[in-house]
Amino acid sequence: MNILIFEYNNFGTEDVKECLEKKGYKYTVVETDEYRNRVSPEFDRLFEEKFSEGINGEKYDCVFTFNYSPVISNNCKARNVPYIALVYDSPQVLLYSYTIINTCNYVFIFDKTQYMELKKEGINTVYYVPLAVNTDRMKRMSAAQEQNRSRFTEVYGGDIAFVGAMYNEKHNLYDKLDGISDFTRGYLDSVMNAQRKVYGHFFLEEVLNGEILKDMLNSLPLEPNNDGVETIQYLYADYFLARKMANDDRTEIMSRLGRDFGKEYMVNLFTFNETPMLLNVNNRGPVDYYNDMPYIFNNTRINLNITLRSIKSGIPLRGMDVMGAGGFLMSNYQADYYDWFVPGEDMVMYESVDDLSDKCRYYLSHDNERKQIAANGYGKISEFHTYDVRFKEMFDVVFN
Repeated sequence: MNILIFEYNNFGTEDVKECLEKKGYKYTVVETDEYRNRVSPEFDRLFEEKFSEGINGEKYDCVFTFNYSPVISNNCKARNVPYIALVYDSPQVLLYSYTIINTCNYVFIFDKTQYMELKKEGINTVYYVPLAVNTDRMKRMSAAQEQNRSRFTEVYGGDIAFVGAMYNEKHNLYDKLDGISDFTRGYLDSVMNAQRKVYGHFFLEEVLNGEILKDMLNSLPLEPNNDGVETIQYLYADYFLARKMANDDRTEIMSRLGRDFGKEYMVNLFTFNETPMLLNVNNRGPVDYYNDMPYIFNNTRINLNITLRSIKSGIPLRGMDVMGAGGFLMSNYQADYYDWFVPGEDMVMYESVDDLSDKCRYYLSHDNERKQIAANGYGKISEFHTYDVRFKEMFDVVFN
């Protein structure tokens, strides 16, 4: 098997390479951001060059990327070669490109609700799979850690931690809606506050219409791409409001945990954002996905997953990574967890900020139960959700 891989700062590329090497497959990795465009003559030329080269004179059997690329799909269609895309980001407006129906496509989506929405529209090139973890890499890191456990605990350890963006940048899209009326802003604040109380159903797209939508368009005009079927409501809800809600959700949660636990326990936040408003929370700055993050998960008693609302039901990569590193996962409700894990046995879900605080208090004082849950979650990941397992499943679909 010869595989052509295009990537640009994707989490997991190194793990994919290790997986393929173990299987004895050959691959070429090409790093370029051009493949993320809908149309790119420059990329077309690059694709032709790399695809024609092959590997030691042998042709490529398929092309692989994380997330979906219309320009790659069209190039694969022209050459009648399978295109395998494993989607881990959300939102993913490129999934609504007309190219999604190209018969060369095998698009594996981690969000079951989004997969079902596309499938119901007759899109037969999409498939549902959860994301994966390289547990072999986790084992190597764990062995290295055991050589000097105290140092790793000192550098990475804590009682409660969240790793991720706070979405409070000055250039965030929601704040660019500065021309909307007070009525529209009040309406948007109200529907976002209502959505924050609801897990399991993302309804913001449904409530953007009429004069509200017209006012938003007047303030910051948007147009759907002419080669796609995404709606204006989708763009505003998933790219503007969902990210604003992520800022609100994460700020409220970290503020609450800092207030409830920060004086007694170590509450850590690993992010590139500045957070002077969070009292009793240690902002430890950004960390490297490969070299630091697994140690944080393994050395923190409670690891938080606070899902971006545009992920409607899927298990985010962060949740899989926590369990794959042997960490204890505390996550908001996401329906897809029930497909693969048992909440309360493999990981824990919270239903509200109050519930989260109560459960943090409980598991900080029940170490044995917490450690057993973390071990159960790791066991499920290592048996069913490694890259070895996932690529076998995907290749079985593509080549059998």
